[in-house]
Amino acid sequence: MGADDVLLEIEDLRTHFLMDDGVIAAVDGVDLRVRRGETLAIVGESGCGKSVMARSILRLVDRPGRIEGGRITLHRDGGPVELVGAPSRLLREIRWRDIAMVFQEPMASLSLVHTIGSQIVEAVRLHENVGKAAARRRAIEMLDRVGIPMPQRRVDSYPFELSGGMRQRAMIAMALSCRPSLLIADEPTTALDVTTQAQILELLRDLQDEFGMAIMLITHDLGVAAQVADTMAVMYLGRVVEYGTAEQVLGEPRHPYAQALLRSMPRLGRAARTRLTAIKGMVPPPYARPAGCAFHPRCDRVVAGRCDVAEPRLIPVSEPAGDREVSCLLYEEDK
Repeated sequence: MGADDVLLEIEDLRTHFLMDDGVIAAVDGVDLRVRRGETLAIVGESGCGKSVMARSILRLVDRPGRIEGGRITLHRDGGPVELVGAPSRLLREIRWRDIAMVFQEPMASLSLVHTIGSQIVEAVRLHENVGKAAARRRAIEMLDRVGIPMPQRRVDSYPFELSGGMRQRAMIAMALSCRPSLLIADEPTTALDVTTQAQILELLRDLQDEFGMAIMLITHDLGVAAQVADTMAVMYLGRVVEYGTAEQVLGEPRHPYAQALLRSMPRLGRAARTRLTAIKGMVPPPYARPAGCAFHPRCDRVVAGRCDVAEPRLIPVSEPAGDREVSCLLYEEDK
């Protein structure tokens, strides 16, 4: 894919939370790109900044958080748009029409005092010049498209009248009601049982093929990422430490943290009573980011006097095909 295929570019994004006890650098210099029609999975342990990074794209970070710097460029049909400094009017136009988001817990994202249909109708009429009746037909059509039974009745249901899986489907219907170019799915299957999780993932794949949209999937589950991702970015303490195709990252991870994540996964065929390989140590507290490479206190390949002093950069590594980038001093030495 060439540069013309890039839909969203993130450069040196920094989102910090200014707390009484200090500054939490939740997102600390992220560089990413999303291509048209692809699925990019953002993986990493809880607390690594995945969700804050996703919310920063649409400037949905709650106080005391704020974007301190960086660029987020959306390549629309009418030309590129810089989102970090965009006025509120333009952001309201972009949300749902160009970029939509499915949040981790739909019960906390949907209004409990409005019906599912009324919320979808509001999203459609906000961005398209259609009447209420046409918007309601669109809502019923989308509820049917995401697999909700009897959509003509469910359109007048309240969120608390639906099961967890149906609420997530309704949230997806709302997000896709204006046919966005990019869907950000923040842990869309975390609170669901395994069967419903598989159905939601299959639904996302089908809708992606139908609408030709790109998907940014936020997850800590490498198994979920392996099922749907074309490319993957591994995050640790607010930074991307490895980026490449899903086959590259899952098949031959380069960064020690990505390697440790893969080793910690349960595998079929593992001998009975074999303990899972845990990543040693703990994620550092938010106010005490280690000097040098943030992963060095937990790394099996740490080089004393180097990894604890110098900060690594996200650099390209040689591959037979495709993009591959790693943020590790071990690979900088090879350059």
